[in-house]
Amino acid sequence: MTADITPDRAALRSWLPGFVALAAIWGSSFLFIKVGVEELHPLHLTLYRVVAGAVTLLVVLAVLRDRLPTEPRVWAHLAVVAAFGVAVPFTLFGYGEQRVESMLAGIWNATTPLIVLPLAVLVFRTERLTVRRAVGLALGFVGVLVVLGVWQGVGGAHFVGQLMCFGAAACYGVAIPYQKKFVAGSTHSGLSLSAAQLLMAAAQLAVVAPFVAGAPPVPTGLSVEVVASVLALGALGTGLAFVINMRNIRVAGASTASTVTYLIPVFAVLIGALALNERLTWHQPVGALIVLLGVAVSQGLIGRRRPAADVAAPAIVPATSR
Repeated sequence: MTADITPDRAALRSWLPGFVALAAIWGSSFLFIKVGVEELHPLHLTLYRVVAGAVTLLVVLAVLRDRLPTEPRVWAHLAVVAAFGVAVPFTLFGYGEQRVESMLAGIWNATTPLIVLPLAVLVFRTERLTVRRAVGLALGFVGVLVVLGVWQGVGGAHFVGQLMCFGAAACYGVAIPYQKKFVAGSTHSGLSLSAAQLLMAAAQLAVVAPFVAGAPPVPTGLSVEVVASVLALGALGTGLAFVINMRNIRVAGASTASTVTYLIPVFAVLIGALALNERLTWHQPVGALIVLLGVAVSQGLIGRRRPAADVAAPAIVPATSR
């Protein structure tokens, strides 16, 4: 799905409500992860949420009379995207939130664009490195160091948890340029590809989870809060959010829709503070602002902006972590 034929200046009221709703849904995902890992192993939480998300998208596919891909080559590429875009990062965020605040995990998620760029330039050759992008990357790197508080020394469970969340963002950095290079040219709809991606991730997790974490617990043995969190992560954070994001891209354009990245950590911090009474130290929000500034510079949102025609929406929206 691309932004060609998308109006550059859609009426604000036509896309802003969906834009804010998407940021709220994805920003609240970190709260639901925090609640889920209180009773579930991170792998089991990921398995349940991916299955819930896959079922949601399959229902939408049936309603819209769309179909899953049939080509083996497409499924092979989706297996890679499923691993790096869903199974591994979702699990790493779960492990990370056993050690750090949900709001801090939301901040680390915002570093994804900074990781995507160097991999897209150096590994997948889908982007070019310009002076503006290099400056954005440098700013983002400084922001990461500030968030980590490296002057305080390294080590401890909290630091390890932050590295796990950063590792999750790094996985998205692999998945996004990979899908742009090998999947974006597919004739299948984004909805079809995303449903297939979640099915592949569910299959991968169903094989790995029992060996690492044992048999998944019966859902009836879980608390209402955890069950609700799993359903929210899958049905809302993956299913409904994907539909909203597709509409945002169609109405507002891919470039505008992608700026939801800036609102996600804001909602994650607000929800973590209000619902879980979490608190950040001074350097973490300061570092987050520097990271977001770096992202803005690297994406051309500050200074000379890229032409709208150069910006395309991904064929698959990572079911994020979001």
